[in-house]
Amino acid sequence: MPPYTFVDMASLRFLPASDRSLLVSFGEDISLPGHELVTKLLHLLESEPIAGVRNLHPAYSSVLVAFDPQKLRHDELEADLRRRLDHTQEARLPEPRRIEIPVCYGGEYGPDLNDVAHLHRVATDRVIDLHSSAKYVAYFLGFVPGFAYLGELPDELVTPRLATPRRSVPPGSVGIAGRQTGVYPLPTPGGWRLIGRTPVAMFRPHSGSLLAIGDRVRFVPISGDEFAALEKEQAKA
Repeated sequence: MPPYTFVDMASLRFLPASDRSLLVSFGEDISLPGHELVTKLLHLLESEPIAGVRNLHPAYSSVLVAFDPQKLRHDELEADLRRRLDHTQEARLPEPRRIEIPVCYGGEYGPDLNDVAHLHRVATDRVIDLHSSAKYVAYFLGFVPGFAYLGELPDELVTPRLATPRRSVPPGSVGIAGRQTGVYPLPTPGGWRLIGRTPVAMFRPHSGSLLAIGDRVRFVPISGDEFAALEKEQAKA
């Protein structure tokens, strides 16, 4: 796919989200072009902050810009953002990091693996091959600290969420839902289908999140013994 180096004015939208926030939307799709625009806008705003802007909240194809209503109005902020978006061609992003995450699939670590295979009428090995052969983009982080929304799943693995979410998902659990996959960094409720688990800590209070927006991620299958060995190493870290 060629680099997306201009703003598609047909899909660009500025939507007041509250009296102190403005949503900059580049469309409704989960796509690399939309993601590139999000990361370029973040880069522009971080390198040259706008006085009165308090926080930036990226999503798949949008950025929610929170601001101080005593210093900015929606129309003033929109005008400033439009000027900056005219310079997206000039924004140069760093080369994305490549990160591999070891995963033990199935069994106690992936209680939904068999159901996913049954749903798609394939063998469990096929589910593992599909999930681990894809390269994912960390579109944004949210839900809980360290949770990266990764996309996109291969078409053969697109799977609906659970009808009833679990009350608690073990940390390190690798789940899929719709066209997304991700790793639960903390024990939280969750409705994604769990197909494996990683012993690698996705979030540590002293060092933050393992993944960052824009990272390229690949999952690497490991055995139960390898999981146990890596888990011991992580406990010492």
